[in-house]
Amino acid sequence: MVGSALVRMVEAVPESINFPTEEERILKFWLEKDCFQECLKQSKNRPRFTFYDGPPFATGLPHYGHILAGTIKDIVTRFAHQNGFHVDRRFGWDCHGLPVEYEIDKSLNIKGPEDVAKMGIAEYNKQCRSIVMRYANEWETSVRRMGRWIDFRNDYKTLYPWFMETVWWVFKQLYDTGLVYRGVKVMPFSTACNTPLSNFEAHQNYKDVQDPSVIVTFPLLEDETVSFIAWTTTPWTLPSNLALCVNPDFIYVKVKDNSSQKVYIMMEARLVALFKSDSEYTILDKFPGKTLEGKKYKPLFEYFIKCRETGAFSVVMDNYVRDDDGTGVVHQAPYFGADDFRVCAEYNIIQKDSTPICPVDSSGIFTAEVTHFAGQYVKDADKNIIKWLKENGRLVNSGSFKHSYPFCWRSDTPLIYKAVPSWFVRVEHMVEKLLDNNSKCYWVPEFVKEKRFGNWLRDARDWAISRNRYWGTPIPLWVSDDYEEVVCVGSMAELEELTGVKVSDLHRESIDGLTIPSRCGKGQLKRVSEVFDCWFESGSMPYAQVHYPFENRREFEDAFPADFIAEGIDQTRGWFYTLLVLSTALFGKPPFKNVIVNGLVLASDGQKMSKRKKNYPDPSLIVQSYGADALRLYLINSPVVRAENLRFKEEGVRDVLKDVFLPWYNAYRFLVQNVQRLQKEEAIEFLYNERTASVSDNIMDKWIQSFTQSLIQFFRDEMGAYRLYTVVPKLVKFVDMLTNWYVRTNRRRLKGESGTEDCMRALETLFSVLFSMCRLMAPFTPFITELMYQNLRHLIDPASVEEKDTGSIHYLMLPHVRESLIDKRIESAVTQMQSVIELGRVIRDRKTLPVKYPLKEVVVIHQDPEALRDIQSLQKYILE
Repeated sequence: MVGSALVRMVEAVPESINFPTEEERILKFWLEKDCFQECLKQSKNRPRFTFYDGPPFATGLPHYGHILAGTIKDIVTRFAHQNGFHVDRRFGWDCHGLPVEYEIDKSLNIKGPEDVAKMGIAEYNKQCRSIVMRYANEWETSVRRMGRWIDFRNDYKTLYPWFMETVWWVFKQLYDTGLVYRGVKVMPFSTACNTPLSNFEAHQNYKDVQDPSVIVTFPLLEDETVSFIAWTTTPWTLPSNLALCVNPDFIYVKVKDNSSQKVYIMMEARLVALFKSDSEYTILDKFPGKTLEGKKYKPLFEYFIKCRETGAFSVVMDNYVRDDDGTGVVHQAPYFGADDFRVCAEYNIIQKDSTPICPVDSSGIFTAEVTHFAGQYVKDADKNIIKWLKENGRLVNSGSFKHSYPFCWRSDTPLIYKAVPSWFVRVEHMVEKLLDNNSKCYWVPEFVKEKRFGNWLRDARDWAISRNRYWGTPIPLWVSDDYEEVVCVGSMAELEELTGVKVSDLHRESIDGLTIPSRCGKGQLKRVSEVFDCWFESGSMPYAQVHYPFENRREFEDAFPADFIAEGIDQTRGWFYTLLVLSTALFGKPPFKNVIVNGLVLASDGQKMSKRKKNYPDPSLIVQSYGADALRLYLINSPVVRAENLRFKEEGVRDVLKDVFLPWYNAYRFLVQNVQRLQKEEAIEFLYNERTASVSDNIMDKWIQSFTQSLIQFFRDEMGAYRLYTVVPKLVKFVDMLTNWYVRTNRRRLKGESGTEDCMRALETLFSVLFSMCRLMAPFTPFITELMYQNLRHLIDPASVEEKDTGSIHYLMLPHVRESLIDKRIESAVTQMQSVIELGRVIRDRKTLPVKYPLKEVVVIHQDPEALRDIQSLQKYILE
C-alpha cells in the first residue's frame, strides 16, 4: 500500500502560481486523457439526467452572457454527474435566420428581394451556408477554455436535413390538429431585414427615441368649419388614414380656439393637449363620444377614396381610446396598427382576408400609389408630410414626443408596424394549458415563473411563424393558386411519394421547384415561399436534436421532459416560451422540469455591452489575465444568478484571485510543505484513509470538521434545489474559514511544534477538509481543483477509495455527509470566538492600535452565560 503511493510522491508546491498558465496545462491533461468522454463512459449505466442546451448563432463570438449561461449549465451538469447520474451534454448551433442573412446582405450590398432574385436563391443560400459556422472554431476554443465539458463531436445543427425533417414533422402535427392558419396581421416589421418579426422578437430591443408628433384636422363633411383633431407620432401613416376612432363613454366637446377662431371636436379630458389655460378656448357644446359614431369627414389625401364605398372616412368607436394622451380622437391606419386593424375590420371598412391597403413596400419605401411621397423611406417622409399638412392648412401644431420604441434586434433599425399575410400557430386558445404546464416547472429564481414568464403567457398571442426569407427551413405547405387546396408534408419520404423526386436536402433551392399534382383538378400545387421563423426551429430542438420520431423514439420518450435547462432572462420571451408552446401543443406537457434564469451582464456603466462602443473588456483577455476559474466564480458569485443584472468590472475578477484563490492555494501549499517535512525529518509516510483516521479531540479540528460536514449537507440540499446563489457565497466563506481561521490558529500544530501525534491529527484534519473542499468546488472551479487533486491524490490511501478510476477529480462522486462529525455546539462556540476577535480588531482600528501590539486585557460582556462559557473554552485562541 505504502509502496504504491511511493511510485509517485507528492510534489513540492511552488510559492507563486500563474493561474492561467496552470489552466492551460490542465486543459492539455484533459485532452490527452480524453477526460470528458471517459467521464461519460464511466457513468453510462447510471440513471439519466437530461439537459437541453439552447443553440447560439455562430455568426459572432461568445460574450459574457454566453459565458455566464454556459458556466451555470456546466456547474449543474457536473454536479449531476457527481451525484450519480449519466449526463449527455450536446452542443447545438442555430444556423438559420436573420443573423446569417443580415451578414450576407451587408457584405453583398443586398437591398431587397429583387437583389436576391437576381443572384438566385441557390447562390444566396450558398453564401449563407459559407458563413454559418464562421466562428465555430473560436466558439469551441472559447467554451473549452472556460473549462466547460460539452460534446462538440456529437453536436446538432439546425441546418442538418434530419433536424429540418423533424421540424416538418412538428409542424405537420400542429397542422393536422387545426392549429395552423393563414391570416393578415399587423406585426412588427423590420424594413432593414424585409421581414415581419414575432411579438417576442420585437420586445428584445427597446430604445428611448424622440419622434415627431402632430395634431391634424379632419373637417366634417356636413360642416367644414368644424374639424375633428387627431394626434399622432407616426405622421408617415397619415396617407393611409381610413377612419377616426373615439371612446363611446367619454365626454367630447365642440371647442373654439379664441386666438384662431377655429372650431374643433376633441375629448374634454384632453383639452390640455391643445390649450395652456381656460382663457384660450370657449366650449360651444358637450356630448358623449357615442353620438359621433358614423359622422363623415373630408379625407386628408384622395389616394384611397374608393374605400368610401365600404364606410371609410367616418367615425368609429372603441374603448381602447384613452384619456391620458393625444386628443381623444385616434387616426386609424388599419394596416399599420393592431388596434386600428381590429376596429376597422369590426366596422367592415376592411376585410381581414383581402389584400391590405399598404402603400409601403418591404424596405419601408412609399410605393407609387402615394404620389407625393413615392420613393421616400417612411421615417424620412415624416418631415415632408408635416410640410404638406402645413401648406394645405391641415396642421394644428407639431412637436416631438419622447417614448420607448422597438428596434430590430438584428439590424438595430426602428421597426414599423405593418399588415402582412402570415402563417400562424394558434396559441390564444391554449393560454390556460400553458399556465398549467408552467405551474409544473420549478423555476430559480421563483419570481420569474409567476411574474415575468407568467404575465407573458397570460397575454400570449397567436404566433406568426413564417418569414419572407430564404435561408431557413422551408414551410412544408404545397398550395393551389387560390389557396383552396393545401397539402402539408411531414417527412422526406412523404415528399418523395407526393412529388416522385428523392431529395437529400430540404433547403429552398432543393425543393422550391417540386410540385404536387392536385387531387381536385387544380393543376399543380406549388410550395408557399416562406420559411420558418428560426425560433420555431429552436422550440423544436428537444425532438429534432434526436431526429424524433424517425429515430431514437424510445430514448426520447423516456427522457422527456428535460431535467434541466438554463438561459438568460431575455429567453422568457424567446426560447423558454417557444419550447413550452410546442411541447404543450404536441404532448400536452411542459418541456422541462427545472430551469435556472440568469440576469444580464452589462457594461460597467450599466449600459448594454456593445461591440461598436467597445464598452467592455474582451472576455478572452480577461481569461488570459486571471484565468477561467476566476471569471466563472466572479460571475456566479454575483446578483446575476438571482436574475438581477450585473455591471461587469474587471477588478471584481481580480479580487476573486486575491481573496479566494491565493489564500486557498497557500493553505494547500502549507499542507504539502508540512507533509514533506514529516517525511523528511521524521520519516513518517502520510497516507490519508477516512475510515481509519483517528478522531481528534482538538476543539479547532472538531470545529472545522463539523463546519465542513454541515457545508456538505447544505451543498447537497441547495444544489439539489438548483439554488446556486445560496451555495456559492457559502463556498467562498468556507475558503475564508479554512485559511483565515483554521490554518492561522493551528500553524504551530501543523508545523509539528506540539508533538508528532498532534501534528498528524492537524494534518489529517487539514487534508480531509481540503480534499472535501476540492470535490465541492470542482463543478464551480474545475481547473484549480484538478490542479490540487492531481498532487493531493498521492496522499490518499488507495484502499480507502470507492471509485474504480480516480484519474481526475471530475470522476469522483460527492463526499457523503459524516453526521457523527457534526457538532452544532462547537460551531456556535467558534462563531462566538470569531465575533470577539472581529470586535477586538474593530476597536484596535478605532484606537489605531497595531494588530501586533499586545493588550493588557480583554473584557467580554455577554448576556448569555452559555455564550460566555463557549468563549472561555476558546480563550487561548483569543489570546493568541
